[in-house]
Amino acid sequence: MIRIVDYGVGNIQAFLNLFKRLGLQAERADRPDALQGATRLVLPGVGHFDHAMRSLNDSGIRSRLEELVLGAKVPVMGICVGMQMLASGSDEGSMPGLNWVPGRVRAFSSNPQSALLPMPHMGWNDLQLRGGRKLFSHGFDDVPQFYFLHSYYFDAEEKADVAATAHYGFDFDAVVSRGHIHGVQCHPEKSHHWGEQLLKNFVEL
Repeated sequence: MIRIVDYGVGNIQAFLNLFKRLGLQAERADRPDALQGATRLVLPGVGHFDHAMRSLNDSGIRSRLEELVLGAKVPVMGICVGMQMLASGSDEGSMPGLNWVPGRVRAFSSNPQSALLPMPHMGWNDLQLRGGRKLFSHGFDDVPQFYFLHSYYFDAEEKADVAATAHYGFDFDAVVSRGHIHGVQCHPEKSHHWGEQLLKNFVEL
């Protein structure tokens, strides 16, 4: 069963609708016991990093989520700010992240190559895929396109964890995969058939 973590941040209904359209059973999990029986976990997120982390901490879900991801090795996908939460922390705030994928979230405005570009980075962008990544194992052409909306990006400490990059002044880490833990900065729920295929591949891992 796919459980979509509802800690008060993120468009849960959009993912429920998308999984239903794909013929996949998914349910909202807004309390620890609702995570029971999860075989896949989706961690969405929008807005400010500290607000998202505080909301997750205050929800009472975090400890059970960590038991499933770190203990039981249940595959998880963080999306948008949900991906950024996988890092150790963010330049957007002061709170520590989950630290499931070593890295730091940084501002496009702090990078000389992107500082003068419009913010946020918004709209469609190509993904440059890295070889041998399960999230893109089938159903993708050479240059899939995804929808982005963000001003901060994940900077993975170990570049072996990077499954795909996108370009906005420079090549930034757009998708990370570290074992069973995955994060995507783009919005699969807004990315048409590319987003659908990405989620299907995740479920089939």
